Amino acid sequence: MEHLVRVYNEKDRQTLEWLRRHVGDAAIASAVAQCAGSGKPYLSTVCRRLGVRTPEFSVRRRQTSSPVAEHSLATIRGILAARTASAKPTAAW
Repeated sequence: MEHLVRVYNEKDRQTLEWLRRHVGDAAIASAVAQCAGSGKPYLSTVCRRLGVRTPEFSVRRRQTSSPVAEHSLATIRGILAARTASAKPTAAW
């Protein structure tokens, strides 16, 4: 069914699996056909068309930080430290 709707992440995959179990492939295909536009519809649009509200799915979060995230945080800390150092308070004597 991923060929009919936009699936970007694990939450979308879980939502699509849930939809397939609860309303079936035929209902999903019919809702997709009713959606306007030339591209694949978002799952939220298909759910609205079907009149269903999906449960909240928990997506496992990464426990370790990525090297890109660590580098970005180090850069941000450096920028903030430079701004703090350059904004020395002046004594009003």
